[in-house]
This record gives sequence, structure tokens and C-alpha cells, in this order.
Amino acid sequence: MTNSHARLVERASVAVFVVFFLNGFNFATWAARLPAIRDGLDFSPAQMGALLLVGAVGSLVALPLSGMVVERLGARRTVFAFAVLNAVGLVIASVGVAFGQVLVVGFGLVLFGIGTSVWDAAMNLEGAAVEQHLGRTIMPRYHAGFSFGTVAAAGLAAVMAWLHVPVVVHVPIAVVASVVVVGLVVRRFLTPADEAAVAHEDAPEKGARGALAAWLEPRTLLIGLIVLAAGLTEGSANDWVSLAVVDGFSTGEALGALAFGVFVAAMTSMRWFGVALLDRRGRVVVLRVCAVLSLVGLLVFALAGPLWLALVGVVAWGAGAAFGFPVGLSAAADDPRRAPARVSVVATIGYSAFLAGPPLIGLLAQHVGYRHALLVVIVPIALGLCVVGAAAPLRVGAPDEAPTPRD
Repeated sequence: MTNSHARLVERASVAVFVVFFLNGFNFATWAARLPAIRDGLDFSPAQMGALLLVGAVGSLVALPLSGMVVERLGARRTVFAFAVLNAVGLVIASVGVAFGQVLVVGFGLVLFGIGTSVWDAAMNLEGAAVEQHLGRTIMPRYHAGFSFGTVAAAGLAAVMAWLHVPVVVHVPIAVVASVVVVGLVVRRFLTPADEAAVAHEDAPEKGARGALAAWLEPRTLLIGLIVLAAGLTEGSANDWVSLAVVDGFSTGEALGALAFGVFVAAMTSMRWFGVALLDRRGRVVVLRVCAVLSLVGLLVFALAGPLWLALVGVVAWGAGAAFGFPVGLSAAADDPRRAPARVSVVATIGYSAFLAGPPLIGLLAQHVGYRHALLVVIVPIALGLCVVGAAAPLRVGAPDEAPTPRD
């Protein structure tokens, strides 16, 4: 790699980090105000779960098509276009909350879900391409960027709640500013020629047939299960930890937003500083440790008596949720010849759990409360723990049925 090309790749890497940050910022700008949104609509836990599920439908419909969209538009145009759609959806939803119009909120959340899912897939594919150019592990730090964005949004939301700023004022200003920055930074993404440089002449067939083949690979599906567990672990906290603290401990909305911030801060710290741990101990060991941390953290949070002990559980829960998603995507991209299709499959599985699973927890919370409903997440975490060996680094060119881990 020449010096000029190296500088272009480093600039692209910074741009990807910023885009991840802003994606997390937009997501948490809405998620951290859920108590106010619930009160504004006068919704029960089951109704809140159903409302969030409406938004997830948009994401689940769009995710399988995201690869074709990126192929047609390119990463930079896809990220910007669907960031705009993400923001438009949140603006519409916040207006619906202000006027108590549930259908308007639902419509806005569908647009938000479509924008979020395609934006997510496109930035992960761009991140995988940059990682291949850099020749070193960087994906966890991109996802740390997402977490930094959620921390920033949670802190801002706590201040807005404390100042009693309405959702309809706070959310539109925040997400419109975010989209403006996205439009500026995507200009530094890799060009199509740069992205193609990681491909090989003997690359497998692209398009729908290549994508279908990736869905039939055992290793890819097992990695998808790992990412599914991680996505549900992270997504359930994003959607419900603030409400679980507010209702479970009879506290104010500001403290609920602060608890959400504690979760994402713990996850961010692990993603940022844990890269060295990945280099020393390897993916499989780190993923096992993270799964155990998530299990312990969820149990403590759901069953603890005092609030301070529940917050200790939130810290363990956040640290444990840190690596499953980014490490799973890196594992899917081990072979650059098949990386786009495999990353698309794993991202689709992971984001499906991230977006669709938490609303279903809301339906369960109607009967057992938010804290106890979160215990259901233990099941996919345990399943993911059983198959973490699938994420072992794959020797490029080794048969998919019998991957050979690198040292």
C-alpha cells in the first residue's frame, strides 16, 4: 500500500467511525426518551412493545434487500440516503407523539426502521472493506463509535428530560444535525475501485445466487447465531433498561436515562479497550468471557433488590454485550472473496434480533414486569455460548465445512 493510498484508507476509516457514531446517536436519541414517549401516548408495556415492533417490521423488510441497494448505489450514497430517511421517520414519529396520534408515530417508526437497517448494513459493509485494506482488526472500534453515539445521545436525553424539553423539540433538532454531518463525512468513504481492490479474480458469483449460497453455509449461520444473541442482548438494553429502572425502582425519567447511559458506557469501554484483549486471547476466548458476563449481569439486574446492585449488573451486562456483533461481522469477513455476502447474512440475522426481539420482550413485560421479562434473553445468550467456536479465524481458502483456525 502506497503512502497516498494509506492516507485515503485512514481517512475512510475515520469517516466510517463517525457514521457509526451518528447511527448510534440517532437510535439512542429516540430510545432514551421512551419513558416520555410512553407517557405522551399513555401506553401500557404491551402497547409500547407493539409500537416498537411496528418499527422493527420496516427494518426486517428492508434488511434482506440492503445488499442489492448498496450494490446499486454504492456505500456512500446508500448511507446518506437512508440516514435522511432515518431522520425523517424520527421527526414524523416525534410529531405524532406531540399530538397523540399513534398511527403517525407508527408510520414514522416504519420509515425510521427502513432507514436504520439499510444504513446499518451499508456502514458495516464499508467497515469490512476498510478493515480488509488496513489488514488489522478495527470493527470493534467502529461499533464502539456506535456506542459513543448512544452515550452522547443518552446524556443529552437525560439533560432534556431534566429540563422538561418536549420530545418534539429535542428529537428533530438532534437528528437533523446528525444527517448534515453524515452528508459531509461519507465523501471520504472508499471509492468503488478501492473497494474492489480486496476482491480476487476467483471470487464466487455475485448477486442473488451468491447471496443465497451464503445463507446455506453452516459456519456463516452459526456465526449468525452468535450475532443474534449479541444483537438481542444489546437491543433489549437499548429499548428497555431505562423503563425497567423507572418502573422497577420507582425512579424518575432522568435516572432511567442515566442507567441506559451506564449500559452503553460499559459496552463502549469494552469495545474500545478490548481490541488488545482480542489480539492476545483470540476471538473464541473473548466471546466466551463476554457471554458469561452478560448472563451474570442480566441475572443481577433482574433479581437485585437495591438499585446500586442492579446498576452493577448493568455494567457487567454492557461489557458482556460488547463484542458479539463486531467480532461476528469480522469472522464473516475472514475470506475477502465471500465477505460481502457473508457479512450481509450475518448482519441481517443480528439486526433482526436487535430490532424485532426487544419489542416482543415488551409484550412479556405486560405480565411479569420489565426487569423479569429481560431474563428471557438468557436463552439465546446460552445458545450463542455453545457455538462460539464457529468464530475462530478461518484460513482463507479452507473448505467451509471444515474451517481451519489460524493461531
